[in-house]
Amino acid sequence: MPTYRDEVVILRTHKLGEADRIVTMLSRRHGKIRAVAKGVRRTSSRFGSRLEPFMVADVLLYQGRSLDIIQQAESLGSYGADIAVHYDRYTSANAMVEAADRLNEAEATPQQYLLLVGGLRALARGEHVPRSILDSYLLRAMALSGWAPGLTECARCGAPGPHDTFVAQLGGMICRDCAPVGAARVDVATAEFLTALMEGDWVVADSASAPTRGSASGLIAAYAQWHLERGIRSLQHVEAAT
Repeated sequence: MPTYRDEVVILRTHKLGEADRIVTMLSRRHGKIRAVAKGVRRTSSRFGSRLEPFMVADVLLYQGRSLDIIQQAESLGSYGADIAVHYDRYTSANAMVEAADRLNEAEATPQQYLLLVGGLRALARGEHVPRSILDSYLLRAMALSGWAPGLTECARCGAPGPHDTFVAQLGGMICRDCAPVGAARVDVATAEFLTALMEGDWVVADSASAPTRGSASGLIAAYAQWHLERGIRSLQHVEAAT
């Protein structure tokens, strides 16, 4: 039976039988992987703790007919413990891995893997406001999937900005000629914050006020869930934590 090795982020796990788990992972080179980890729920398991959500690991897998089998796992990033002790970090991390799990196989690229690892590392270290890390991740993950929001030119007609209307269904910032009645207006500070999150400009992003962050978060959540075609359930817990 052929084997292969890859770096992975653990997205979620499910119980299988009395001692096993099915582990869903986003890998660096093989896209999304679902594999069986045998015996990891036993206290004597050698690598069960390395296969928990938010962990980054180097895994050796057997290629199976329907599900692969994890043979070895070595920790590359133990982010779970530092994330789990802070509720706002934990809820943001859950939303990130849920969004990553929604990616189609063709979208599960090495760039998506590196983006998720970077986001989880930033959460574990407390480098920025957790919701801002999540929002930046969502914007950039959408962009890597080919759904980059228009933030300067009109997303519908291409008219040069700045514009002050955001419509998720039309692709981002919209000029007033293209904007439907009742579309959400965006103030200058929120528009600048959205651009900073997309570009990873944390000097600007970290200086944003709480109302500005809240306004942008609502727009980003609507945009991401529109393109993923179904809600990100973890976002409701993020809202409760912020």
